[in-house]
Amino acid sequence: MKVLHPIAKLAILLALLSAAASAEILKIVVDDTIQPITAEYIQRAVNEAAREHATALLIELRTPGGLVDSTRDIISSITNSAVPVIIYVTPSGARAASAGFFILESADVAAMAPGSNTGAAHPVTLGSTPDKVMAEKIENDSAALMRSVVSKRGRNVEVAESAVRQSKSWSDAEALQLHLIDLVAPSESDLLKQLNGRTIKRFNGSTEVLHTTGQTVRELPMTLKQQILSYLMDPNVSFILLAIGLLALYFEFTHPGVVVPGVIGFFFVVLAIFALNILPVRYAALGLILLAFVFFALEAKFATHGVLAAGGVAALTFGALLLVDGPIPQMRVHLSTALAVSIPLGAITTFLMAIALRARRHKVTTGLEGLVGEIGTARTPLTPEGKIFVHGELWNAVADTSIDPGEQVRVVAVDGLTIRVKAMKASVVSPR
Repeated sequence: MKVLHPIAKLAILLALLSAAASAEILKIVVDDTIQPITAEYIQRAVNEAAREHATALLIELRTPGGLVDSTRDIISSITNSAVPVIIYVTPSGARAASAGFFILESADVAAMAPGSNTGAAHPVTLGSTPDKVMAEKIENDSAALMRSVVSKRGRNVEVAESAVRQSKSWSDAEALQLHLIDLVAPSESDLLKQLNGRTIKRFNGSTEVLHTTGQTVRELPMTLKQQILSYLMDPNVSFILLAIGLLALYFEFTHPGVVVPGVIGFFFVVLAIFALNILPVRYAALGLILLAFVFFALEAKFATHGVLAAGGVAALTFGALLLVDGPIPQMRVHLSTALAVSIPLGAITTFLMAIALRARRHKVTTGLEGLVGEIGTARTPLTPEGKIFVHGELWNAVADTSIDPGEQVRVVAVDGLTIRVKAMKASVVSPR
């Protein structure tokens, strides 16, 4: 048997001590609806924990729910994680509802703070209400996902499935009693203390002992890109950006050449489209929003005493409410947001179009074109060329007929620095 050199033994020992000293628990906080950016954030955390050989990944979770596809992506990331994943619903009063319950049950360790709750995981369909057969298919699919996750974790399959089929919810104490979670902890430090030395069963069937005492907890924040996109994922923010962008483009359309509103409008619309492309959007709702601007323009043109403007506000409001087809209220545009944007936007766009139309109908009153229609006095004989005094200045003029000095003339055209005039008829000459 080969004996290691003392120096080699020392090197190995130092390497083990260094690895133990550098071990840590990676932590992220998910305090939002479950959507694609949430899934990307959790996947990044799982990869980072594996790369650093972290002791565990701790996810603080509080969510009202979210999208099914994003939930499945998150479950896949957690169940395939190389390091144990601990999900902790905290603080008191927090919830892991709907999609959050699926995610909680997928964890190696499911924990809750006192006063928190979970459950209510019945699938909510997008768009129009499906027929009975399709509704059953969707419910059975969600129930099967729940059974497959919970059974692998050794938790109460029957009770967990009732959250899907009957929308049941539980407090932290009830969830612990029914074996839906593994423990209740009032704080993060207490959670880690309870987990130290605990043997857990991984999703692949292997077992692992957790060593959490003395481990540093390092929080992994979202990247700047993820923070911005997560903010844009709020349907209310996306709708406001879209409305401001369309208003700015509308201003550029009615006042061409200003440029700045056009650039700002294009930027805001692109941001909104980028966010809405990730969210479940009804394209018919986008049609209603565009129709609203058409109504606003027609109101300014035909002056229907507010009928078309009211129709535009209604179209914009309904378009906003139907814009994002989210499964929970938090993933839809709120009525207050829709009204707060639609009513002022209707008034502003109608006003802008009215100004533009009035300006186009109004006679030019500045520059050379402003002379057309003005009345002047001949200072020299016009036979047919001569001099006239108009608008406080002496001009070269050409007339169709001979005009004597002192006669009043009307400017009919401007040709460079020469103006064309006609003699005023006696009937329109003001008496002296």
